[in-house]
Amino acid sequence: MKNLIKFELRKILTKRFAVISVAAVLLLSLILSFSTLHSMYAFDGNGAEETGKAAVEIDKQIALKYEGKLTDNKVQQMMSEFKPTQDLHGMNAKYIYQNALQSSVFSHFADIDGNWNGLSVADVFGDKEIKVGYVNGWLSTSQNMAKIFIVLSLVIILLIAAVFSGEYGGVDNIILTSKYGKTKCATAKVLASLLSAVFITTLVVIFNLLIAVAIYGTEGLDCSILFAPIDFLEGYIPFNITCGTVLKYQILLAFMSAISVTGIVLILSAVCKSQMIAFVISAAIHVIPIMLPISETSALYRIIVLMPLFYSQYISIMSVEQMHNGMLYAVWSIPVAIALVVIGSIISHKAFSKHQVR
Repeated sequence: MKNLIKFELRKILTKRFAVISVAAVLLLSLILSFSTLHSMYAFDGNGAEETGKAAVEIDKQIALKYEGKLTDNKVQQMMSEFKPTQDLHGMNAKYIYQNALQSSVFSHFADIDGNWNGLSVADVFGDKEIKVGYVNGWLSTSQNMAKIFIVLSLVIILLIAAVFSGEYGGVDNIILTSKYGKTKCATAKVLASLLSAVFITTLVVIFNLLIAVAIYGTEGLDCSILFAPIDFLEGYIPFNITCGTVLKYQILLAFMSAISVTGIVLILSAVCKSQMIAFVISAAIHVIPIMLPISETSALYRIIVLMPLFYSQYISIMSVEQMHNGMLYAVWSIPVAIALVVIGSIISHKAFSKHQVR
């Protein structure tokens, strides 16, 4: 069985289009990371604008000055330091960007002219303890990984679609025509598919985290996402969790996506005679849930967000609910993914075992 699994792993991972597809995902990771870094800017204490890595260092130095628990005193200090010195010409001050921390404090505590709006920390955040720090880099990384994981899920679909439907055309017919050939081969294919999906996801996750650490360091992972620049507040996760927690959930969801997608594709690969048909139908099933016109307040929405595409597009499922134990609704992706892969493994195994060898 070990040799069969190794054989199936080589068939999945060493094909040219597999290598090219995975390389393309890693290249996309690099492009998004450095594009995001290049687009960052911040003004130093002398009013000079810096971009890229220099802007990151400015943001980190400013955040270091105010790091720790957010207090009313710190809010007043920040509002004084970042008070606009030019005429805004009617523009809302919360959309003015000098640096990441200024954007964070203005988005919560500034009126339209950039003056303090009179709100206290308790008025804005209630009894939540908000930890201040540099979160811009890691939240940007998180948003980039959402795009990467969506592409990754399509790559996994592409690779797994050929696992069963691409059979019966080579010398492995000798194995398939033996007494237990098809059943053992089916088991090996299922296990190899799961191992391949998990391996590729691990590779992509580690690659992206290494890039992020190299660019942003580890600062800010223990800081609240609620005190973040304006870009991350509108339509983002509404719970007082840290950047590190967001990343942990996102990585968990990436693996649940890989596992659940594998379960679905295995079924279609086993019942479809064409690899292309298996891929197209699998991709359609994967994408359709996000296109359904279902309100976020609907009870059905809580079921729809448990579909695999929402694992990659993590904000929707992570914004549904924070339970009493502090865990997010997204943890329900675990039993759903396990159920999908178990059902997919059983059905594909039975379907493949009944196929006739030509």
